[in-house]
Amino acid sequence: MNRSLLYFRLVRLDKPIGILLLLWPTLAALWFASDGKPDWRLVAIFCIGTVLMRSAGCAINDFADRDFDRHVKRTAERPLTSGRIAPWEAVMVAAVLALLSFMLILPLNGLTKQLSVAAVLIAASYPYFKRFFAIPQAYLGIAFGFGIPMAFAAVQGTVPAAAWLLLLANVFWAVAYDTEYAMVDRDDDLKIGIRTSAITFGRFDVAAVMLCYAVTLLIILLVGWQYGLRGWFVVGLLVAGGCAVYHYFLIRERDRMRCFAAFRHNNWLGAAVFAGIAADYAMR
Repeated sequence: MNRSLLYFRLVRLDKPIGILLLLWPTLAALWFASDGKPDWRLVAIFCIGTVLMRSAGCAINDFADRDFDRHVKRTAERPLTSGRIAPWEAVMVAAVLALLSFMLILPLNGLTKQLSVAAVLIAASYPYFKRFFAIPQAYLGIAFGFGIPMAFAAVQGTVPAAAWLLLLANVFWAVAYDTEYAMVDRDDDLKIGIRTSAITFGRFDVAAVMLCYAVTLLIILLVGWQYGLRGWFVVGLLVAGGCAVYHYFLIRERDRMRCFAAFRHNNWLGAAVFAGIAADYAMR
């Protein structure tokens, strides 16, 4: 297989769902921070940076998990796990992508740059949390949501309480969707000793997912209400809530493929939330 195609698969550009799960909360934060009128240069920077950092995270995740992934059906054929690329290549790809991402934010203020360093450290350390942390998905939520405080910092030069609340909402959302994802691999993860929320929650996994969705949407509602958002914003949250209910019917029997379908469908939940925010600002 062509080397560039192997790198393409290493960073999961053939599976863009991860990019979208990072992108929707980041865009929402930009709209909140700018009162619905973001600088389109910032939008471009954060969109490209999201792609680069998610790709770097995939490469470093595969490096960290290379000895585990070969025992999991879904990951056994990944380029690094299957031996088609070397571990040092994955580290090199991650480093280059992280560097490119940092170069993107060079025109931005110092606080944004400082937060970007924290974002890289969190993303790089996430794979190792699965070794000992009972709910690593919560840490993933911080890694996936760090574009939120960065967006506020880039626009306002500070990170208000609302930004941290939105990051907290993202943590609960990540626990919800990544528990659905972990339900797919639960049998394999039990055999190899990886810690996941699906294992920690046990028979309460479905209830935990639904509770996390409810907390996510409640926090976003409180933040949006504080910012004066009403009609279209509430419509967006209701659509997102409908997506969460649909996920319940997908995951309640814990079928592997239906759980994976629920995970992928979170793109639409995130899109509904952002669309409601953007529409409400646009209609003012």
